[in-house]
Amino acid sequence: MQVQLFIPCFVDQLYPQTGMNMVKVLEKLGCSVTYNHKQTCCGQPAFNAGYRDQARSVARKFLHDFDGQGYIVGPTGSCTGYIRNFYDKLFENSSEHNLCNAVQGNVFEFSEFITQILKKEDVGAMLNGKATYHDACGALRECGIKEAPRRLLSHVAGLELIEMDECETCCGFGGTFAVKYEPISIGMAQVKMKSAVETGAEYIITTDVSCMMHMQGYIDNHRLPLRTMHIADVLASGW
Repeated sequence: MQVQLFIPCFVDQLYPQTGMNMVKVLEKLGCSVTYNHKQTCCGQPAFNAGYRDQARSVARKFLHDFDGQGYIVGPTGSCTGYIRNFYDKLFENSSEHNLCNAVQGNVFEFSEFITQILKKEDVGAMLNGKATYHDACGALRECGIKEAPRRLLSHVAGLELIEMDECETCCGFGGTFAVKYEPISIGMAQVKMKSAVETGAEYIITTDVSCMMHMQGYIDNHRLPLRTMHIADVLASGW
């Protein structure tokens, strides 16, 4: 199966190994993965900040970089959710309307692509330890991704998955929210990390590296016995 690789900004700049691990897993599952080196941002930061014209310009490039042909898979529910739910607002009644619809229908977050399209749950991963799962807002609220990551993690040999009370609570990042409302953002991270620590987990796993970055910053600053991991890094472990 042919797959176009979508690498978001945070992965490109801060967590490139997560992107490589996603490719590793997809290829193991029989996918032929291609990567367009011309791709850049999907435009979400500008859109969320209210700069619609600038967001449209970046999004237009994204549409033509991926051309709507074949599956587009990325390691983020946030960018996937933005493309699915807001691109049509940017390109309504425009010459890119049909291309926009094609891209929206073909873009998938990594874990949902494995479970929904490839119909796989056990990828042969192994990671010893206890983990809890954080439902990233973009994945949960914009893409409806809830069970897919948990099903995949349930098949990781040696991994005990423990649900925390605040699994669906926002970690406090929210893009520019963390910059504009830093005290509130930190307070939200405190609630999330308290819930995670109470499970006794060693790892907190999620689908979005933006959440990972924010939570790991809080963990490091408060020297908590936790480590954040992206689900692609987990599924690429042990083989």
